[in-house]
Amino acid sequence: MAEKELILISHGTMATGLKDSAELIMGEQEHVHSVCLLPDESPDDFKKKFTEAIAGMNISDITVFADLMGGTPANVVSQMIMGGQKLQLISGMNLPLVIEWLNSQMNGNDSDYITAGKAGMVNITEMLANMKK
Repeated sequence: MAEKELILISHGTMATGLKDSAELIMGEQEHVHSVCLLPDESPDDFKKKFTEAIAGMNISDITVFADLMGGTPANVVSQMIMGGQKLQLISGMNLPLVIEWLNSQMNGNDSDYITAGKAGMVNITEMLANMKK
């Protein structure tokens, strides 16, 4: 079975930081990659970096998590999808989303990444206040 690849894309270095955080929890992840749009780069620069990052990978085995829907990184990949690339793109990435993807790969099963990402958003202050009642 071919290994699935996860590409984290973001404005600034968020994608690299998220990868580093996931590896702190889950250990080194050779199938997780980051591509960052830096302040002095254009959409074309980002597309070149992204294309280089996925070179040699099986496109059907690539999932892309983007920081923000409508931002340059997600828009560049969206255009590639509209042009026929068979990438899976999900926006709103967070650490629970990445951890869920990694766990599903380790367990060999599919997962609802979006639900996991949303479930990771918790108002802890409100939760603690409700526990005192």
